[in-house]
Amino acid sequence: MSELRFTEDHEWLRTEADGTVTVGITAFAQNALGDVVFVQLPELQSYDKGAEAATVESVKAASGVYMPLDGEVLEVNPALDSNPELVNEDPLGEGWFFRFQPADASAVAKLLDQDAYDRLIKANAEA
Repeated sequence: MSELRFTEDHEWLRTEADGTVTVGITAFAQNALGDVVFVQLPELQSYDKGAEAATVESVKAASGVYMPLDGEVLEVNPALDSNPELVNEDPLGEGWFFRFQPADASAVAKLLDQDAYDRLIKANAEA
């Protein structure tokens, strides 16, 4: 498995062997949301960076999942339709949301690495 990258909006990204990128929300984000009860997955289309691609609803709140980079969504996780709790049970694995082809594959490496993401969480906790 390749190294994970992260956004300031608490999405994680993993580049797959075929060059696509898998996206989900981090353990920090799912913990903040609480028990996930519904996930609205994105349409198979192109999105601009920052566009709301998906929505996750929990017993506490609803939250957007944002497109981390410009690209085209090629696949969504059909398991989340019937088992949205996978987001809580395995946020970095079976609870993934979608896969996309980035317009610029090199842009993934410019996102936060694990250390930078950990510092972001710590800074948010102290604020």
